Amino acid sequence: MAVKKVLIGLALTTLLVGCGSGSSDGVKFETKPSLGEALFSDVNLSFNRSQSCATCHNPDQGFVDDRTNDASIAGQTSAASLGDNGSSIGDRNAPTAAYAAFSPEFHEGTRERVIRQRQNGIGAYEGFLGGQFWDGRESSLAGQAGGPPTNPLEMGMPDKSSVVDRLKENNDYVAAFELIYGSDIFNDTENAYEAMSESIGEFEKTAELSPFDSKYDLSLTGDYEYSIISKASIGKTRFFSSDLTCASCHQLEADSSKTELFTSFEFHNIGVPENTALRAINGVDQLDTGLLQNPLVVDDSEKGKFKVPTLRNVAVTAPYMHNGVFNELETVIEFYEHAKLRANDMPDSSVNPETQLAWQVPEIDENIETELLGANHITLDESEVQALVCFLMTLTDARYEHLLDQEKVESCGI
Repeated sequence: MAVKKVLIGLALTTLLVGCGSGSSDGVKFETKPSLGEALFSDVNLSFNRSQSCATCHNPDQGFVDDRTNDASIAGQTSAASLGDNGSSIGDRNAPTAAYAAFSPEFHEGTRERVIRQRQNGIGAYEGFLGGQFWDGRESSLAGQAGGPPTNPLEMGMPDKSSVVDRLKENNDYVAAFELIYGSDIFNDTENAYEAMSESIGEFEKTAELSPFDSKYDLSLTGDYEYSIISKASIGKTRFFSSDLTCASCHQLEADSSKTELFTSFEFHNIGVPENTALRAINGVDQLDTGLLQNPLVVDDSEKGKFKVPTLRNVAVTAPYMHNGVFNELETVIEFYEHAKLRANDMPDSSVNPETQLAWQVPEIDENIETELLGANHITLDESEVQALVCFLMTLTDARYEHLLDQEKVESCGI
């Protein structure tokens, strides 16, 4: 299976080093990852020299955009990012760059669910898998990294040539590019731009973005133990149980795998509502058709589907969903409860806990994954919702644990 092969390959080579030929005397960046790390945080690659990859994927905040802007509500992190021009605001929530290296190239295929889900009647997934961005439209990290610099709503550079000119302003970059990619790398703009994108992608493959050192990971090596009576332990049991369908889309490997990513890389429409508050600010007036934004996808049956995100660091990377419409993990779980009732055509008097209003209708009401969403009829009570949140908190990388709500940490028993 393509997904499995990519996971195994990346797990065995987490730190990828790409050196060119020639002497490295006096060169500051001698490998592709070290060069890429510098480029990742360089604001000079944007038109107004105010924005870098790290601006929207902050390494100190789970590699998401933690800024506020005009689209923010009550001081919350914005649902979408502000561009280098200081005025444009996007329409999608910037996904975390952490663990993105494990997403396979975009392709169409079949994926078997884990054994407990199969035993519960959840069949294999058939459809599109992987890629980068919410719609998988870039197959590789390098392709993804090459998009924002020339996007007028993001970093705003007019063309690739102007980006390469910015690279040549930095003598350390010039020396590094010539060492790693050859002395003639700047003779061709396209080659130089691709080298920049590749270097950033190689940095994103390093252990800095994928350390696998959360409490969950440590529990697999015996370095952490869930207290059997803690909320987190209860939530862990519920998450992986066959009673619920969480694992159908958010468990890729067999139980206790040390490379579990908590995403299947599948694409689904789960009926997420439009983020009307965001749209009121950014002026977007067209529905987001999701997977249909991928040029390789043309079938209307894929309309409204988005890639399943990783749950790693989910407790510190709000807001949630492709459009950032929810700000709290509890809301996300309550939304799934609502979606379950909707899928089963059952009465539902629940409300969005963030607004205290009835749930909004799906932005795209076609192709909703009703069979999977309605696969169980278990109603979670408030304590079970909290237990699931507690377990999800244990998926936080060690470097971000200080970002967790410490009162919740204590209450969860983690």
